[in-house]
Amino acid sequence: MLHLRLLVPDGSTDEVVRAVERTVGTAHLVVIPGAARDPLGDLVMVDVAREAGDELISDLRGLGLDRSGSISVENIDLSLSERAEKAEEEAPGEGVDAVLWEQLEDVTHEESTLSFTYLAFLTLATMIAACGVVLDNAILIVGAMAVGPEFGPLAGVCTALVQRAPKLAWRSLVALIGGFAVAMALTTAFGLLMDNFGLFTRAMLEAERPNTSFIWNPDPFSLVVAVLAGIAGMLSLTSSRSGALVGVAISVTTVPAAANAAVALGYGDYAQVWGSSGQLLLNLAGILVAGTLTLITQKLIWTAQRGRVRRRGQTGGAGPAERAEPAERAERAEPGERESRTGSGDTSPV
Repeated sequence: MLHLRLLVPDGSTDEVVRAVERTVGTAHLVVIPGAARDPLGDLVMVDVAREAGDELISDLRGLGLDRSGSISVENIDLSLSERAEKAEEEAPGEGVDAVLWEQLEDVTHEESTLSFTYLAFLTLATMIAACGVVLDNAILIVGAMAVGPEFGPLAGVCTALVQRAPKLAWRSLVALIGGFAVAMALTTAFGLLMDNFGLFTRAMLEAERPNTSFIWNPDPFSLVVAVLAGIAGMLSLTSSRSGALVGVAISVTTVPAAANAAVALGYGDYAQVWGSSGQLLLNLAGILVAGTLTLITQKLIWTAQRGRVRRRGQTGGAGPAERAEPAERAERAEPGERESRTGSGDTSPV
């Protein structure tokens, strides 16, 4: 379940409440007149099944509430309520499969910024991977993949393409391309520094490396892994099940390939530079295509489900308010009563 807290300007509360009531999968509607001070208006709170959340949020944005008021969304970890259970049963689909597009845009926008923290994590991940490829150490490669933050911009590009958000696409591409450029340049310098200390050698890089040689030898399996990783990554992000293991899958041949190319560049081994760069580009392309197609598929599925819900409502389906018993319905104050209550300091739920 999701909990929505809405700050509604004066005169718009009835429209907002109607939008909530006609949404299948809502419960616990509360209206507190005059509770909001900035903007001046009412506070509306409601719980909604996750699978119905995107429809309700879209309707509220259609009323301009995101511009004139506020829409805050929180996940409910535990809700002991028969009404909530009934709302989730009535909502179409499964909550774990639902996509909140506004939330997805917000998350990818935040994680696809070319910030100092993003550059630091990507550079550190690439340097750790550089140690891994030179030492042919799979443990270091896995550690580097867990640290790499590059899935944020990749998801941002996918989301921007599906949602037609050019600003998000540009921001994500700048973070992706600029981040790898900076990380690889610093890792090349890091490799030369390690060589001066005798910790890296050209012989180590060019030796037979059974555990990491795949990083600079792209083959059909590279594309297969990239596609599977792209699908897994987007599903985990849209279902709020993202974690370190997903990061590992996404980075399987991105950060390590960038690291191998950077170290090889320092030694002038252009065969490995081109091989690693090809591996990097192939996997980035595979992840982007697979991630975008995954989002398109999810959007088509949920658009169809939303259409079925609306058709059901047009054929006489009752909203939450109509299904409740008269004595259980929340009364909404008339404008005159609202003003008198506000003036007297009464903020009881209505």
